[in-house]
Order: sequence, then structure tokens, then C-alpha cells
Amino acid sequence: MTNVLNTLYVTVPNAFVGREGQSLKVKVDRETRLQVPLHHLVSVVCFGQVLVSAEAMEACAEAGVSVAFLSHSGRFQARVEGRMSQTATLRRAQYKAADDASRSLVLARGCVAGKIANSRVQLRRAARTRAEDVSAISAAADRLKVLGERVVNAPGLDELRGMEGEAAARYFEVFDTMLGPGDLHFEKRTRRPPENEVNALLSFGYALLSQDCMAAVQAAGLDPAVGFLHAERPGRPALALDLMEEFRSLVVDRMVLAMVRLAQVNTEAFERLPTRETRMTDAARKAFLVEYQTRKQDEVTHPLTGQTATWALMPHIQARLLARAIRGEAEYVPFLAK
Repeated sequence: MTNVLNTLYVTVPNAFVGREGQSLKVKVDRETRLQVPLHHLVSVVCFGQVLVSAEAMEACAEAGVSVAFLSHSGRFQARVEGRMSQTATLRRAQYKAADDASRSLVLARGCVAGKIANSRVQLRRAARTRAEDVSAISAAADRLKVLGERVVNAPGLDELRGMEGEAAARYFEVFDTMLGPGDLHFEKRTRRPPENEVNALLSFGYALLSQDCMAAVQAAGLDPAVGFLHAERPGRPALALDLMEEFRSLVVDRMVLAMVRLAQVNTEAFERLPTRETRMTDAARKAFLVEYQTRKQDEVTHPLTGQTATWALMPHIQARLLARAIRGEAEYVPFLAK
């Protein structure tokens, strides 16, 4: 159990959330693990098989505390609120911000700044740990530093997207070098379809991460379809994609690089289709999912709150920070790795 930004995250399997007076009490195997006054909370997020009593649900509804339910893997299932729902107010603020070019630009800058900074962290990390020539990696990291400094003064969304695109291009130009010697190579970023093994791994990982970010924004009461950096399109979770940008390199890229360098995957884990698509086998997908879920349970200290929580909770914490920024309560601060 973790209480961050007035949100109680219940992640222990078979936990029970009950009411005691004006507090919520969390029990595991009939032993009290945590007790939190309701007036300290704005929401409760339950992962997996967590039971919430009727009395606790009633108390949350009366206190204006939302309760969100997600699957064990983090897929959004439901959100319960009382009659005086704050979601409508939040979403009206979100739509108003999305229609305001200047506010959209400010929020989008945060997403891009986070992505570029964290991509640079990954490049610098690779430069420190590779035995081979790393001059190209260092040069890419230097360029990303320049682009990151320019982001804060981007005059419009088009210019901001151009900076983000250049940063991504420079980053992926040296992805093969970060992989190091081996049977699997990146070559260049291809998505629809992924044309080699590493691109297939990245695309699958990004798909999983986008679902996690979609669940995070939904649990926070935001509309995942209305973003600030990514344009709206039918069926596109634009806000989830915005939030995902700062986590791509830290969660998916780092995992793929490790799996390839440690030979956890090889050419036998893929199949090539006549359409040029390279697809993971069922066994490879299952192995990837196990590794992804395992790594999400690793703990990390949030750079803004100073609290320690699992990687699985970081998109949720950032979604709450984004909701505060949308309401105008604070500026949005992206997750910045050290």
C-alpha cells in the first residue's frame, strides 16, 4: 500500500479495504497494514483482487473520494464516484485547456522536456557501460541537451513537435550502438509494420506502456482521447500518448536493451511474414510480458515527491500531477530520471 499525492494505491493481492469511523483501514490476512483518514484522500486505486466493503464505498462516496479498479496487470476496469462528481469539472478544464493554444503548448512542453531528458539519461547510461566506441552516443546525448534547452522556448506546437522528432531521430540513430554486438540489430525505427526483431520488441513494449498510461489517466478522471502534444484522432488515446512520452526510454527501451544484451531473446523468438512484418512468437510474447510485469514491480524514488513506489505506480502519480496542472493548481513537472 502506498499513499502518494493524497491517493491510496492498494496493490497487495487479496487486500481488504474497510471503514472505521472516518478512516479507511486496509487489511491483509486480517492484519491491519494501513489506516488513513478519509479527509486526507482524494482517491483510492485498487490493483487486482482487492475487496472494498460496502461501508467503505459509501464513506468514499460521501467524502467525494473516487475509487478506481484496475486489473492486476494495470488495465482500467471501473471508476466509482459519489453524486458530486469532480470528474465533470476536471474534464471541462481539460477540454478548455486543449482548446487554448497557449495552455496546450505549456502542457505539451512538459511531456517533450521529460522525454528528451530521460532519453538523454539512457544515452549517458549506455555511454558509461559500453566497452566499445561511444563517441556517437555521446554526440547524440549532447544534441539532446541542446534540444532540451530549446523546448522551454518553443513558440508553438509545430516547432515543439519538430524538436521532439529530431530528438527521437538522433536517439534512434545510435540505438544499434547501445545494443552492442549480437545477433539482433535495430537498423532504424519501423513501426507499421516493425521490420526487424528489435522493432517488434519496442512496438510490443510501447503498446503495453500505452495501456498502462491510458489506465492511469482514466483512474485520475481524465479523458484519454484529448491530449495536448498528440493531435486528436478517432480511437487514438492522445493524452495517454502524451503521458507515455516521458516513460518510453526508462521503461521499455531500457528493458529491451537489457533483454537483447543478456540474450534473453534471439532470432528464434520471431517470425517473418510476407508483408515484411517481423512478429514475436507466442512464447516470446509471454516471456516479454513476464519480464515487463516483473520490472514494473521494481521500486524507484519519485523525483518530485521523494517517495518510493514501484514503476507500475509512476504513470498514475504523473497523471495526478497532470490533473493538478490542468485544474491550474500547479505547473506540470514531468518524471525526470537521474
